[in-house]
Amino acid sequence: MAEELDVVAIKKARPDLGLPAGARGTIVMMFDNEAYEVEFVNEDGTTQAMGTFLVDEVEVVWRVADMHAARSRAAN
Repeated sequence: MAEELDVVAIKKARPDLGLPAGARGTIVMMFDNEAYEVEFVNEDGTTQAMGTFLVDEVEVVWRVADMHAARSRAAN
């Protein structure tokens, strides 16, 4: 299960948002473990698109929890 701030890739293109399949964005809100609000940014950090995706429409490519675990290991 994904968490807020995880990075996800969309499985199918979303022409309505101008996003190709595989576009990566960050989960900024979760809706009862059924859907995510995902923000997609340009290289300069400005928002390119934002949309709601069902859980099965995305796949997690980076987990914020992994970063926290790595920091904890480095501190020890």
